[in-house]
Amino acid sequence: MKTKPKAVVLFSGGQDSATCLAQACADFGNDVVAVGFDYGQRHKIELEQAKILAELGGVSYRIIDLNFISQLTPNSLTDASIEIDHKEGELPSTFVPGRNLFFISVGAVIARQLGAPYLYIGICQTDYSGYPDCRDDFIKATQQTVNLAMETDLEIRTPLMWLTKAETVTLMADLGRLDWYKESHTCYEGSRPACGKCPACLLRLKGFEEAGISDPLSYQ
Repeated sequence: MKTKPKAVVLFSGGQDSATCLAQACADFGNDVVAVGFDYGQRHKIELEQAKILAELGGVSYRIIDLNFISQLTPNSLTDASIEIDHKEGELPSTFVPGRNLFFISVGAVIARQLGAPYLYIGICQTDYSGYPDCRDDFIKATQQTVNLAMETDLEIRTPLMWLTKAETVTLMADLGRLDWYKESHTCYEGSRPACGKCPACLLRLKGFEEAGISDPLSYQ
C-alpha cells in the first residue's frame, strides 16, 4: 500500500465485522486494512470467509497468530469439548476472557505502525450476549489506555455499539452491501450452510426477521 491507510478494521468475517468493514469502506474507500486473528478458535471457516469479504471490499487483509489465547482459560469457542450454552445469570460458555482486549491492543499497534488514525471494531452493547468486553465503557477505557501506552491519538470507532441486530441489518442495506452477508460467517458450530439453531444463528435470524429483510446466507 503506497499511501497510509486511514483505518484498521478488526475483522472476524462475521455479520457485525462485515457491517463494520462496509462502514469503514463507506468512510474511507479502500484506504482500509482488515485484520483477522487466529486465536485457536474451534472453527477456522471464519478466517476463510473474512478473506473473501476483504476481497469484496477491495481492501488488504492479514491474519495475526494469537493462539496463546486458547491456552489461557477454557471456553466453548476454543475448546470443542465444551458445550455451547448460556445459563441464566452466568456468562455464556462462548465468552473468551480478554479476547477483545487482546484484539484491540494488537490492532492499535498495527494502526500505529501503519499511521492509521482510526480503529474499527464491530462490538455492540445493545445485543452483546452478556460479553463484558462489548460495552461502551470498556471501549472508552481501552482507547485511553492504548493511547497512553503508545503516545498515540488513535480513535476507536464502534459504529454498531447502540444498534440492535435489526438496525445493523438495515445499516448494511443502506450501505448497499447486503450481499456481503452471504459470505459472512456467524454459526458457532462452524457449519456452512449455517446450522440455524445455535445462539449466534438464532440472534442473527431474529435480527433479519425484525428488519423485514431476508438473510442471503444459506441455512441447513
